[in-house]
Amino acid sequence: MNKEIKNIAIIGTGVIGNGWIARFIAKGYNVTAFDLAEGAEERTRAMLNRVWPSLKELGISDIASQDNLSFVTTLEEAVATADYVQENVPEREELKKSVLQSIDANTNPNVIIGSSTSGIMPSTLQDGLKNPERLIVAHPFNPVYILPLVEIVGGEKTSKETIERADALLTAIAMKPLIVTKEIEGHIADRLMEALWREALHLVNDGIATTEEVDKAIIYGAGLRWAQMGPFMTFHLAGGDAGMRHMLEQFGPALKLPWTKLEAPELTDELKERVITGSEKSAGNLSVAELEEKRNEFLVKQLELVADYWPVFSNKSE
Repeated sequence: MNKEIKNIAIIGTGVIGNGWIARFIAKGYNVTAFDLAEGAEERTRAMLNRVWPSLKELGISDIASQDNLSFVTTLEEAVATADYVQENVPEREELKKSVLQSIDANTNPNVIIGSSTSGIMPSTLQDGLKNPERLIVAHPFNPVYILPLVEIVGGEKTSKETIERADALLTAIAMKPLIVTKEIEGHIADRLMEALWREALHLVNDGIATTEEVDKAIIYGAGLRWAQMGPFMTFHLAGGDAGMRHMLEQFGPALKLPWTKLEAPELTDELKERVITGSEKSAGNLSVAELEEKRNEFLVKQLELVADYWPVFSNKSE
């Protein structure tokens, strides 16, 4: 646990906000949450009960308790005693700016403010803040309470100290911070995933593959390798004894072939229906909640396997 930071404020308790809550609570922090949506607290507490077994298997703090979570009725009350604030409101620039400005106005200037935005650059969000140097993007991945990656992105006015403190905090809750040193829309991981998503939509739209076939291609092919190695290390092995040098010489020219499409296809009603019905067919009789439970069990086992092969990537606390 980070000794400097003990009290966390979570603003917005949708899927991502709740994921943050679960991770911080599991690591022994006090969390104060705020969300205007009716039934928000009930949904969050039900989620905590549902995922607690997965959190225990990953490793929770000796002082972790669901009683360390409290909900309040105003943003000002939520951030009043916070040492760190994580904003998770919908991905609308003006809404995020407004909420971040309220957080900025009601917290001590040394409190770090993180935004979970998946695409907006931090310099944009810093506009209008009195203390912009303490704002970062802290972009996690769903489910936040299991997946360790978090992208830390500073804006033009973010201080080096803020980045370092955020890195220390997020490492303390068993995350694997990726510090993005140059701002770009969508950061790093989402840009990679979006490229694959666009190509998948083209394959379905052009009648080349079904949603089930696209998923199968990833599950039993690239996905298995990517869980252990990223694309560069995967292609390094593809080059044989000479590694990446031979791989680029042999397969580099193929990059010029028109195998992929950079722009996404138009999301027509027909394409939507193909994607929706295909996904529902693959889900079978399982509800989203049941699918989430199966996913969580798989990811916990997968993280343990990754740690066995790559100890530096272990997600368990010391």
